[in-house]
Amino acid sequence: MHETARLLKDLVALPSVNPMGRALVGEDFYEYRVTEYLEAFFRSLGVAFERQSIAARRQNIIAWTDAPTSAPTLIFEAHQDTVPVDNMTIDPFAARIEHGRLHGRGACDIKGGMAAMLAAFARLVREKPSNAARVVMACTVDEEFTFLGVQRLVESNPRERFPNLMGAIVAEPTQLHIVDSHKGAVRWDLTTSGTSCHSSRPERGINAIYRMAVLLPLIERYAEELRTGRSDPRLGSATLSVGRIEGGVSVNTVPDRCRIEIDRRLLPGEKSVAALEHLHEYLRARVDPSLAFSFSAPWLSAPALSADGSEALVARLGSAIDSVVGKHEVQAVPYGTDAAPLAESGIPSVVFGPGDIALAHTCDEWVPLDEVERASEILYRLVCAE
Repeated sequence: MHETARLLKDLVALPSVNPMGRALVGEDFYEYRVTEYLEAFFRSLGVAFERQSIAARRQNIIAWTDAPTSAPTLIFEAHQDTVPVDNMTIDPFAARIEHGRLHGRGACDIKGGMAAMLAAFARLVREKPSNAARVVMACTVDEEFTFLGVQRLVESNPRERFPNLMGAIVAEPTQLHIVDSHKGAVRWDLTTSGTSCHSSRPERGINAIYRMAVLLPLIERYAEELRTGRSDPRLGSATLSVGRIEGGVSVNTVPDRCRIEIDRRLLPGEKSVAALEHLHEYLRARVDPSLAFSFSAPWLSAPALSADGSEALVARLGSAIDSVVGKHEVQAVPYGTDAAPLAESGIPSVVFGPGDIALAHTCDEWVPLDEVERASEILYRLVCAE
């Protein structure tokens, strides 16, 4: 078994489920098991490493190779967490290999990419090629929900710590193509308020769910106007979606509160606060002033990734891909990644890895092992390129 396959099998077998804001408990939640595995891996290589505490059982772990001070530096970044395993049709942690595919939660998103990076990192440490760049391997937490890990990584100021930083490669399933642009995201809550009372006399109360029912058609109309409005040549339009609703405490109580969660995808140049304010103004102009509603502060705010500034990194990575698989594409995608906060901090960043994004988060998630192996070879050649 190739080292990449062994690493991937080990990683998938270690649950690192992000509860995604739900009040869930158990040994399968959070990234601590993967972090412990990674520390043992880096110790076995004899490289320098450190942990960055985020929360209980949640730590980034960062390691780096030796290199001359004059050598350029590349960051390999991969997140440790996976989405939950609800409704999976396979054993999520069996890491079963069949027909050249490894199956399990996180196999595609993004433990396949992490395994490819770790194998390339280990090869660099063992072989010590004279022309290699320094590699900083950053394994972060909480990418799937609120990006806390990459925010902590940025706060540690890698641009000052590691000289000649040429850019970051962020692991996501791209089928060995390059993503240099993607949408951002901002998420917040909208709450309607009412007055509770016994359901036998509903006229004595104000039903917050009914108030939300007034707003939802307007939000749907706003989302359609976004979709048909301003458009980026590569990314298309901004979008908005209501993904969750809750309200009330019992069927025989008129609810005094109803809450929805809103996901707004941003185009390059858009600001999170402006997106919230625009929707607030749109709704307030169209409802009766007596209808009480409020917005929370954003509980996720991640910028869009622009291609500006990453041209040299795209060219270098593209040459490495071509030397292994013969061709590549440079793409723009609608989803968000850790690349955007890194790029916003001044580090040119692109997205690359094995696997198909269409298989991420699925009930039978898998990744082709040959792609994981090729991704590792590409990353090794990228680091050693003149």
